[in-house]
Amino acid sequence: MSLFQLFKSSFTSPKKIAAFRLIPIGKVMQYIFSYIFIMSIISFVFFINGISDQQQTMEGLLEYFAQIQWLLYPFSFLFLFVLNTLFIFVRISILAYIGSIILRIRNRKGEFRHIWRTALFASTIPLLLSIIFAILQFSNNYIQLLIYILSLVIITFATKYYPVKR
Repeated sequence: MSLFQLFKSSFTSPKKIAAFRLIPIGKVMQYIFSYIFIMSIISFVFFINGISDQQQTMEGLLEYFAQIQWLLYPFSFLFLFVLNTLFIFVRISILAYIGSIILRIRNRKGEFRHIWRTALFASTIPLLLSIIFAILQFSNNYIQLLIYILSLVIITFATKYYPVKR
């Protein structure tokens, strides 16, 4: 299954999201790192624009930034990539832990690795909303809370399709 098919199916069906728990980990890592790469590019663009704004207001730094620009940009992109990776993995792990509690409450069978994959694919829409809000520079704690709740609702719908414990 291609990454685009996974992406498209993550939008349409909680049943498919639940079935994605059986996808090999290599494909899951390709999927998550493609998201992280896109988020890192967007963060990097905002970083570059922020430096440009600062350079215009601080005349003394113009020469300094011109000298270290070749060194600053690659390290800043690498730092943003690692930071985005950390945040997304922690976010999905927390959602997966809550999802494992939902599995127990609903008396469904599943391991943490399965619910982690389900949480990843259930977070497709919320991660996309996060990217859109970042581009629009519209951030609020209530919006972040709404994004987490949306992820949990999608996970709850997906756990309906997990096998029942006997």
